[in-house]
Amino acid sequence: MSNENLAGLIERRLAEKGLQLPEAPAPAANYVPYVVSGDLVFISGQVSILGDRKWIGALGKDASLADGIEAAQACALNLIAQLRAATGNDLNRVAQILRVGGFVNAAPSFTDHPEVINGASDLLAELFAPRGAHARAAVGCASLPRGVMVEIEMTAKLV
Repeated sequence: MSNENLAGLIERRLAEKGLQLPEAPAPAANYVPYVVSGDLVFISGQVSILGDRKWIGALGKDASLADGIEAAQACALNLIAQLRAATGNDLNRVAQILRVGGFVNAAPSFTDHPEVINGASDLLAELFAPRGAHARAAVGCASLPRGVMVEIEMTAKLV
């Protein structure tokens, strides 16, 4: 697949899934949503809020694994929206998704953090194939900002 076709392919794959990219969310505190340094873009953590929809609560206590996977997909859509903004609305510039760091608001007994973050990883891998394969961390937390279920950060390489 050539770079010229990546943006169109992402849009088509999103439409097939009944999804669309939101506008890039504004930061909630004193930070920038992304930093471009050379050919790398570092995207700040994106939380599980998509428009008016919020995924709130602790997995294993207030919500199910399926809820967490859906929350991680919402984070991925926000990450891609930030990536689109960082590339000047040209996702064709994405050479590779390098790393994803996922944080899961979880009850102490909940241990399926990797499966939750797969919600984002699977979507990124599918949309950016083959450039969506990435290194990753999935970590459980006692709480996350605003009580959200999931927060995910990402690093990508640009051309």
